[in-house]
Amino acid sequence: MTLTVNLNADLGESFGAWHMGNDESLLPLIGSANIACGFHAGDPVVMRETVRLALANGVSLGAHPSFPDLPGFGRRAMQMSPRELEATILYQVGALQAMAAAEGGRVTHVKPHGALNNMACADEAMAATVARAVRALDRELILLAPAHSALERAGEVAGLRVRREVFADRTYQGDGQLTPRSVPGSVLHEAQDCVDQVLRMLEAGGVVSTDGRLLHTPIDSICVHGDGPAAVATARRIQIALQGAGYRLVPLPDLP
Repeated sequence: MTLTVNLNADLGESFGAWHMGNDESLLPLIGSANIACGFHAGDPVVMRETVRLALANGVSLGAHPSFPDLPGFGRRAMQMSPRELEATILYQVGALQAMAAAEGGRVTHVKPHGALNNMACADEAMAATVARAVRALDRELILLAPAHSALERAGEVAGLRVRREVFADRTYQGDGQLTPRSVPGSVLHEAQDCVDQVLRMLEAGGVVSTDGRLLHTPIDSICVHGDGPAAVATARRIQIALQGAGYRLVPLPDLP
């Protein structure tokens, strides 16, 4: 049996005169793009250009909605009512859908960004709000959720097609949550360290924490953060390692 997996990255995070990442070099290496929708990064021009580049590279399109936190890059915790949060997600995903339609494509998945993603992984009520927003917009959308999370469970309860991801460049705590960025060692900066972590989790069949615990879970997708200086080199090394291990890399919608 051929093994399949998806490689995704967070892209389109430049805006105005501010440049972030190297999207043009990263896109040929991945299968799916999580495109910023303007609330933590991105602007209308950047969104449309990122959609155009992704489609030219055969990369599937995903919306990457966040808390309305442009100054904090969406990494600051915010408290929003379910009604406000649901509308905020609809607003952002709808904007990217418009850009995709203008370029002859369509959005096929949604992946929350930053603090919104982290909080929805642990907060059952917030996770349910995120899943409800995605389902209200289009129940055919894939919810890309961290493996072993409340968000994954909420998507399944909502009847969405859920795909589970792990992060190549972030370490995990014993409960399966990401190690907070404030903790030393929470981010892996060396490409080989990222490769080693990805292969270790795939071979073990689950999330492996820094203290050696294994949380069994399917792994459908691997994320490389596009804003790091080593993002392209890391993605290339992971791509080569996965192919060498017998994996076929596909866009999210093509996973069996």
